[in-house]
Amino acid sequence: MTIQFTTDGSPGHRRLALWQDIVCDVFVGLDCKSDLGSAFHGSVTRGTLGKAVCSEVRSDRQHVYRTPSRIARSDQDFILIALGDRGAGGVVQDGRETVIHPGEFALYDTTRPYELKFDHAFTQTIFMVPRQMLQRRLGASETLTAMSFGADAPLERLAYDFIYRLCRSADRIDPANAAILSEQAVDLLAMALSGRLGKRSLPSSTHGSALLYRLKAHIRARLADPELSPSETAAALGISPRYVNDLLADEDTSFQRYVLAERLAQCRRDLASPLLSRRHVSEIAFAWGFNDLSHFGRVFREHFGMSPRDFRQSQLRH
Repeated sequence: MTIQFTTDGSPGHRRLALWQDIVCDVFVGLDCKSDLGSAFHGSVTRGTLGKAVCSEVRSDRQHVYRTPSRIARSDQDFILIALGDRGAGGVVQDGRETVIHPGEFALYDTTRPYELKFDHAFTQTIFMVPRQMLQRRLGASETLTAMSFGADAPLERLAYDFIYRLCRSADRIDPANAAILSEQAVDLLAMALSGRLGKRSLPSSTHGSALLYRLKAHIRARLADPELSPSETAAALGISPRYVNDLLADEDTSFQRYVLAERLAQCRRDLASPLLSRRHVSEIAFAWGFNDLSHFGRVFREHFGMSPRDFRQSQLRH
């Protein structure tokens, strides 16, 4: 259900105080300042989308701060993706500063201080995701905050368009579809961000981590391909097949084990979905890169303690 908050209809002298309450409640603990006084106007529309939250913020000029004292009093752990719609907004975090124009997006992290600067009226769509949703696909985001995305790169633009349109439709999507679509949105976002990681000059201490993030994003994007292999992946990343396994060995896994775990996780999700109940088990298995149904049944049982068919029935009963 979509919930809307607005300063309209409130006494002029109360608008900024009301806005402070609205922003703190809807997002995370923030401090807001504006020189407009009683002339200030703002509104926030908020709706859930699976584990994510979509919001549209319309406001007059203001500065917003996430301070260390606010962070210390909060247990919020989210990555916020701000998509520019109208006007421009500045983001400052981790020693970097960028401006989000219409058609662009940027990330900021609730666990570290940040500042948002709006010198004129603006509209932004905010896609707020739990850190783990992005982290399990991409890893840490410290090198990507306060950077603008979406102006030129095709994947970045595609991620902007998909998330923007998805948030605009959030209140009309049933919960089961919403959960699936939010996961797909984060998949696409991770792919777009991993491309930028490959173009940035990173400190040597973070280079291996960044490469691991790109490796995982490449694997997730190609899970449906039964020909996915260490050599193909290595060629795509410009490294050796041995280095592919060396990167994954640091997490106590290998290329084959990681790919298998990811494919099984996607099959498990699809088998549990009422929306896909008419699809045969074999269709789901083959759609995620398995090409031997008996092998799929065996490894699924080893990982989840029951056959794919029994698992599906147990989930659909609930």
